This record gives sequence, structure tokens and C-alpha cells, in this order.
Amino acid sequence: MKNTILIIAAACLTGCTSIRLTIPDAFRQQATMQHVNGARGNKMSFDHFMTSRIKRGIHLSYPGWGGRGFFLENLLWNKIGIQKSESVTKEKAKFSYTLSDGNHSVEVYADEKEVTKKLEYEVINGQGPFSGFEQLQQYKYVFSALIGVDTTQESKNWELLMTNIYDRKAENDKNPFTYIRQEDNGLATNGIDTIFIKPLSIKNTALPDGKTGKLPFKLLSGYELSTSDGVVAIIDMIDRNIWFYNELDATGKLNISAIATAILARKVHDAKW
Repeated sequence: MKNTILIIAAACLTGCTSIRLTIPDAFRQQATMQHVNGARGNKMSFDHFMTSRIKRGIHLSYPGWGGRGFFLENLLWNKIGIQKSESVTKEKAKFSYTLSDGNHSVEVYADEKEVTKKLEYEVINGQGPFSGFEQLQQYKYVFSALIGVDTTQESKNWELLMTNIYDRKAENDKNPFTYIRQEDNGLATNGIDTIFIKPLSIKNTALPDGKTGKLPFKLLSGYELSTSDGVVAIIDMIDRNIWFYNELDATGKLNISAIATAILARKVHDAKW
């Protein structure tokens, strides 16, 4: 419910504010921006890059096993008109596509899995948005992708892994209002080189009068891709742009483009901008 409220609030804010990801000046001066046409759709293109039509498997969302019953506890809860239960939901999706820069191509095979466990307190015979309360117990999101290069490239296949994991008991979290933060992070590696992926969130936004205002919450706005030498790319989820470091060679730009398009193509974890 909290995530839904954040999305609705963000939509309302866009009507009176300009929400944009701020690209650091130091990186902007050394980078080139490419707008991704068809981002989050079934075919993307930018600059001289183009994906094939994205083949998607069945996108499933279903209740999982493991939800506990609270028979003895509910004997007490029911006396004050409340029913306690536990729910487990699972969601998964797969997709694949080819990305080409006109000379070389890579094959991307991706998989998303998400598991959410919550305690639910409902007012018996209650109606309306405030007739119940959910408390997050566990959350696990895993996004993995294999990026296979063609045989004409002097490069190795890349593996991409991004995760977002929360466990109330393990973290000894006492906050009853903890919600799922869309801040997955991870890395991509070919066994020799490694690219680190860090989420970017915005807290400030531009107001109609030109001044800067603060949002009441952070919003996922993009991802920073970096190596041990520094930032090599930034993915702007709001305006659907990719900023590439100018010193990247053709192979590096193709591999980073594969990582970026895979992130943009996701359906389970969708920033919904």
C-alpha cells in the first residue's frame, strides 16, 4: 500500500513540479546523453543501437506457500474486531533479446524473481482504505541476466546480478511502517572486468517558480554504473536516457548498453515513471 501511495503522490507532484534526475556536472562534461526510444516497451533504439523485439515469457504473480495461520492469537484479536493473517506473494518474469550496434551484437537472457511476505491486520467487516494494516516481514528481489557476445568480439560473456533483500527479524527492525524500498543494486562482470550498479534517488525537485523544493520521500530515479576507475554511465529512469562516458570504446559501450537496456526492460521491478 505504501508503494502505491508513493506512486500516486509522485504522479500528483509531476503536475506542479519538474522531477528530474540531476547529472553531476563533472560527469556531464565528460559524457554524452542518448535518449532511449521505446524504453520499457518491447523494442528499444538509441544512437546507432537497436534491440530486436523483446521476447517475453509469461509474467506471473501468484500467492506462495508458507503463509501462517494464527488460530489461537485470533481468538483474542477477534474479540476487538480484528483478524490477523500472513500472506506470501510471488512474482516472476523472463525476457530475451538481441542488441546490435550495427557491427556487433550481444544476446541478453534475463530473469526476475520477487517474493514478499507480510502480516495483515484487518478490521472484521471493515470497508475502505483504512480497514486494514500490512506489516512487511520479508522481501527478496533478484534480477539476473546473461549477456552473450558474438564470436567476432574479443570479449567474454557478461553476467549481471541485482538484488534487493529485506528481513525484519534478521535486521531486528522495530519500525512497523517499514516499506519496500526500490533500491536494488548489484554488479556485472565478465570474470575480468566488473561494473558496479548503484541506485540513484531524488529528494529535491524544481518548482514552477524556479526554486528548488524538497520531496517528502525519496524516489528511485536511475542507476549509476561505475568501475574502479570511476563512473562510466548513468541510466536516467525518469527521462529514459543513458549517459555514456566519452572515453568508452565500442566494445565497452555495447556491453554497457546491454546492461542498461536489460534494466529498462524489466517488468517485475518497474519504477513506473
